Amino acid sequence: MHYKKLLNSLLILLIFIKCGPTSSNDTENKSKAWDLKEWKLVWHDEFDSDSLNTQLWKYETGGHGWGNNEEQYYTERRENAYLKDGNLIICARKENYEDSDYTSARLNSRQGWTYGRFDVKAKLPQGRGTWPAIWMLPDEWTVGTGNWPGVGEIDIMEHVGYDPGQVHASIHTEAYNHVKGTQKTAQIFDTTVFSQFHVYSLEWNQSSIQVSMDDSLYFTYQKEADADWKTWPFTQDFHLLLNLAIGGAWGGAQGIDNSIFPAKFVIDYVRVYKKIK
Repeated sequence: MHYKKLLNSLLILLIFIKCGPTSSNDTENKSKAWDLKEWKLVWHDEFDSDSLNTQLWKYETGGHGWGNNEEQYYTERRENAYLKDGNLIICARKENYEDSDYTSARLNSRQGWTYGRFDVKAKLPQGRGTWPAIWMLPDEWTVGTGNWPGVGEIDIMEHVGYDPGQVHASIHTEAYNHVKGTQKTAQIFDTTVFSQFHVYSLEWNQSSIQVSMDDSLYFTYQKEADADWKTWPFTQDFHLLLNLAIGGAWGGAQGIDNSIFPAKFVIDYVRVYKKIK
């Protein structure tokens, strides 16, 4: 009888150890999953709350084409940007809204950074006419003439739906930009970008910009020896942008397939790291 009681007590203890609360070591290991060798996590959004953290992000709204003849109207509505299952969903819809035929969302980080590593884990929308992007613009347009493209732009990920699986990374400056046909750019191809999450990363320092997908480096822009603001305006804080455009000079070059809507750009997390000195 005493033996059975002792055995039962031991079984209960074992069950509690196995199924009890997460230990501090487990929590520490989870946090370490964010850490990268030689990098320190300084800003992040895991999108695991009920609503968008507007202390971290702000909306840009409007429907004026955004310099690219885009056809969507960007709104602040939940229909176009919401959190679900630990993800941010940017949702483009076919609807008449403010004299536009489509709606979507465009989000800017409130904080900017000079140099660092920027990771965005995302799954892309599929369909002709979609144009999702993960990119960066300066907080203050003070370099050179104070106009685009002289102030600089870093495109970490762009994808146009009529060319499925072809992911683009680019930079734009006064000397190198798509208006002149001189932009510096590269591509990586993967048809799973619609069905699986991938991590799109930028590493930016005083002398180079490098972009990778799942840590596969495919684009490098090196600062030139005699660089001035026309070739290297990347000397000030830049903020992150997440958006899903519809149509436009590039995204709509082969038209828009209206059967694809609603189209969803799904972001699992955004993480910003600084180099450990």
